[in-house]
Amino acid sequence: MVGRLAVRKYFCCTPGYSAACIDPDTKCPNNAEVNIQAIAGPPPPPKKARGGELSHPRKYEKIKINQNPTVGQSDCYVSLFLPSASFETARTKNIKDCKDPVWNETFCYRIQNQVKNILELIVHDENHCLLDGHPFTVLFDIAKLQLGETICLTFPLDPKCLPKLIITMIFYFFHHGLNARQKELDVRLDYELCPDEKVFIQKRKKIVAAALKRVLCMDNDLQHHEVPVVAIMATGGGARAFTALHGHLLGLQKLNLLDCLTYISGSSGSTWTLSNLYEEPGWSQKDLLGLIAEAQKNMSKCKLDCFTLDQLKKYHDILKQREKDGYKTCITDLWGIFIDQALGNGRCSSTLSEQRHAVNYGQNPLPIYMILNTRDKYSLQEFKEWMEFTPFEVGLLKYGAYIRAEDYGSKFFMGRIMKKIPESHICFLKGMWSNVFSYNLLDAWHKIDSSEDSFWYSYTHDKTKQIEEKPPLPPVAEAVNTYLVKPTCNIMKTVRKVITERVSTSEVYNFLNGFQLNNGYLENKNFYIWKDTVLDTFPNQLMTSLEYLSLIDTAAYIDTSYAPLMKPERKVDVIIHLNYSSGSQTTPLEKASRYFAKQGIPFPKIDLSREKNLKECYVFEDATDSEAPIVVFFPLINDTFKKYKAPGMKRGPTEMKQGEVDVTSLCSPYEIKNFQYTKENFDKLIELTSYNIQNNKNLILQALQRAIERKKPRTKQTSSQI
Repeated sequence: MVGRLAVRKYFCCTPGYSAACIDPDTKCPNNAEVNIQAIAGPPPPPKKARGGELSHPRKYEKIKINQNPTVGQSDCYVSLFLPSASFETARTKNIKDCKDPVWNETFCYRIQNQVKNILELIVHDENHCLLDGHPFTVLFDIAKLQLGETICLTFPLDPKCLPKLIITMIFYFFHHGLNARQKELDVRLDYELCPDEKVFIQKRKKIVAAALKRVLCMDNDLQHHEVPVVAIMATGGGARAFTALHGHLLGLQKLNLLDCLTYISGSSGSTWTLSNLYEEPGWSQKDLLGLIAEAQKNMSKCKLDCFTLDQLKKYHDILKQREKDGYKTCITDLWGIFIDQALGNGRCSSTLSEQRHAVNYGQNPLPIYMILNTRDKYSLQEFKEWMEFTPFEVGLLKYGAYIRAEDYGSKFFMGRIMKKIPESHICFLKGMWSNVFSYNLLDAWHKIDSSEDSFWYSYTHDKTKQIEEKPPLPPVAEAVNTYLVKPTCNIMKTVRKVITERVSTSEVYNFLNGFQLNNGYLENKNFYIWKDTVLDTFPNQLMTSLEYLSLIDTAAYIDTSYAPLMKPERKVDVIIHLNYSSGSQTTPLEKASRYFAKQGIPFPKIDLSREKNLKECYVFEDATDSEAPIVVFFPLINDTFKKYKAPGMKRGPTEMKQGEVDVTSLCSPYEIKNFQYTKENFDKLIELTSYNIQNNKNLILQALQRAIERKKPRTKQTSSQI
């Protein structure tokens, strides 16, 4: 069976829109050969558009498929999908029990030549004699086709039965006037920092410069370009993270180092602390003991009081109102209400954008909350995208796409708000940022075996193979390779559905919906550094066509909130890593180091495998790369605190019990499953974490001094650990 597909394409060589007309005269391929012929005629003379403006050229496509039989009767048809032009799938009609069916049909598309146009040619066989019931899909980048030449290409479909497909494409120029002016979008498309954050940095740098001069006893003021950007990176860890972060911040306050910080990023349990703190406009300027006393009260109270009949009715009413506002509700929302009731003020009324009052004058570090965007039927090793929340904006790092914090949750299309939804209360964000219901079986398996040739990966996902057209087309810089996709069998599809099913994800409207990726998106350096999913080279399957985002806790992948701090535009010089995760204290840092090395993001090399007994603090620096941040690492351990109640002050015999703080054993009162601490245990964890900061003052100051020195020209050195 031989098929021929003729495509006529009108090419737009200047910014604007273009059109494609596809006219298939299709015959189904059995042992088929598909040839692509591109025949381009000379462009017609330019025409004057209305208003005397020269109109923009366009391009059209015409597709024909013819069939010759080889074995048996088949009910084949071909469908065409070009999502950059239409959300609908076009298909030829199906002619029953015919060895040589012929279609005379026309398909028309309007396309934009500056976006990535991937044509999906899907060959179906309803009788299963050719394809065993599973369609073959050819993914072809239209950018590979050249004007002014005729070429015939062959796509191999299956080496067993050797079917192939023939396509003929004909190109012409077409001119059309464009007079519409682009309106300002509700989505900011830019990898640069937003104007509000830039203003914040200018204000904050003055405070940081003055604080560094005091703590480092400097004689001269720091110049604007000499002020290092210092950040805290807090991991998740449930109530342990919530409590311990208070203690670490208290220790920094006692050392007068809070004003040296520009950013604080958090994930999972540490976001509970941050969201509570930023309800206070000047929290870092106040004595933290007052806020810690409030946190102690919440941590020590009985959590059963959160589940009385009156409280459950209150939760029900809150969820009904959220649903009425236009949100999709799930168990994560109930989890967020519980967190707010158990550890917050219980009012469920504050919002993320209201936290601007705590940073408008640069009086506090800017909080950044971290989360992951996922896809159905994929593990986190296969697909995840870093997403950040600040009081100013919410955005996906990989795409450089951001919306205002108050617009998060609203319905978007092509960058504009279609339906404005009231801003989500932060209690629901707390539940989403710490979604303990987001794990699936494949994620758990990848923690045991992360290789791509594992059984669950190899046999449950569609087979994707790069194929070559014959003869090869001339190389085009921005064109992606041609792929053949063959779905796995129905049994394996069912297995994958089961092992990738998540109990609950937070689904909100996707603000990328309706956008199209630029033709050269893979060459964009900002996209490239966050390019780490199996779908990145398949633009039709990325986020621009989905109505909802599916958001989960970062702890399911790597329990850190490093990603937004590693954004090149933030230029972070020092990161204080505060670790609260369960299990190995070094694993999150080591995983982050390997991840950034793979992505080509400057970061110190970390290897603590030889450390049998961890120290309270480590400082890592890559002296060969000034763009790599200095990392000050604080694992959650109890070392010298057992014998010292304060730096340099030994405990007396009656005080030794106060130094017994178990943060490592399975019987620890701070295990992640525990959501209620006694006042004594709460105070012990606060004292331990505050002490660990104060006891390593010199290492922190050395890192700050080193960051200032690196702002000045210096000779290259080798990697070192301070």
